[in-house]
Amino acid sequence: MSVICSLSNEVPEIPVVSPLSGAVFEKRLIVKYIQENGADPINGQELREDQLIELKIPLTVKPKPPTFTSIPSILKTLQDEWDAVMLNSYEVRKQLQIAKQELSNSLYHHDAACRVISRLNNELDAAREALATLKPKYESNNKQNGHDNNETEISDQVFIEKLQAKANELTASRKKRTKKLPDNFTSADSIGNFKTVNSFTGLHSASIPGILALDISNLDDNLIVTGGNDKTAVVFNKETEQIVATFKGHTKKVSSVIYHPNEKSIITASSDTTIRVWNIASAESDIVLKLHDGPITSICLHPLNDYILSTSTDELWAFSDINSGKCLLKLGDTTNKHILTTAQFHPDGMILGCGTSDSLIKIWDLKDKTNVANFPGHSGSITSLKFSENGYHLATSSTDGEIKLWDLRKLENFKTITSENNYPVNKLSFDYSGFYLAIAGNDIQVYQTKKWDNLKVFADHTSAVTDVKFGKNAAYIASTGLDRSLKIYKLDD
Repeated sequence: MSVICSLSNEVPEIPVVSPLSGAVFEKRLIVKYIQENGADPINGQELREDQLIELKIPLTVKPKPPTFTSIPSILKTLQDEWDAVMLNSYEVRKQLQIAKQELSNSLYHHDAACRVISRLNNELDAAREALATLKPKYESNNKQNGHDNNETEISDQVFIEKLQAKANELTASRKKRTKKLPDNFTSADSIGNFKTVNSFTGLHSASIPGILALDISNLDDNLIVTGGNDKTAVVFNKETEQIVATFKGHTKKVSSVIYHPNEKSIITASSDTTIRVWNIASAESDIVLKLHDGPITSICLHPLNDYILSTSTDELWAFSDINSGKCLLKLGDTTNKHILTTAQFHPDGMILGCGTSDSLIKIWDLKDKTNVANFPGHSGSITSLKFSENGYHLATSSTDGEIKLWDLRKLENFKTITSENNYPVNKLSFDYSGFYLAIAGNDIQVYQTKKWDNLKVFADHTSAVTDVKFGKNAAYIASTGLDRSLKIYKLDD
């Protein structure tokens, strides 16, 4: 009796049988197959070497057929062997090509992963560098400037907690408010249809022409306060077209005015180095602040409404209590000589921005009394800076005719607007929602902040425009100029 191996189809030298399929195999072949695949080659079931059953059969020698010893048979055998070698070589080359492709893909993915890791490392380094710029750059200058008592005042823990509580309150309310605009908010299409509906030229003296500043009351947006070259400030009712009060006391031009949001009072700043808090009913100045050694260039009210920020040509900014008239803090960057031209508080009140005559915007931390960031990029003296109500953006303008928009989260300039013919820009103004930005220079341009589209240009002033403000819900726009006029723009009734 003879058996045939199910793998080689030849008589096995050591025959074994699989208990799973009952097939007979040459032992060395089936052992090798089990080592490589671990299964029965006939039915694919799991098979171990110790399960094989060795057959005890008489050894037989199968003689080769007579034709095998002939020359044609030998040649045929050699040809078959050659074909088998060539087929095997082809399979090997094919598998090599597949392996090369897999290796190439692996190297590509590895290279991509390395690139991503490198980019993330660069972003991390940039984030760390940006964070480092927010750390204090300069030591407090109080002792150098002779304000030791002020540092004690501003460092009071109760006062700091008061500032922080107000900042937290404003941040929470702003996030809710900026998610949805008021129902009666003026649309961009309506802004584009605004016209000059009134022009008032009799508010200030004709002998010393020019209105330099304006502000609008939060309690009644019909009430507008203006400050002029004639050393006076005027509260005017645009609805009745009547002057409510005139304030005289400054000895030089009134450069900045603020209509107090909660009280029936106004605040004015002048080149005579004084700030005055006026009672509207009596037209008398209740408080006079003498904070600086040079003309005051700008003032800004803190969100607590009890404190004011002022800048001057004496290169210092001051933080003062308008109720007591006491200066709480006076600081400046003494490393460089430059005039502070303008300033404003961030909507949360914890940081403030100052513009300088040498083209820099400096961000100061009120609590730590340190210069935490600088924004270079302008090539002229800074004329105006305004924080957007969302707290994320800062708009700045300069005598170079450019308006730059800064992202406070990334500390970078993300948009630059160039005025027509590069005329100097005098004032910037966001509306209360931060949805519109007005630019005052030779004319007035209004932009929508989402798309930065130019919605409207007003060119009715015959001289430079000195200030511009939005009314409540952007229902109207008011502007003043060196032509001694206060102009009102809105939809034609």
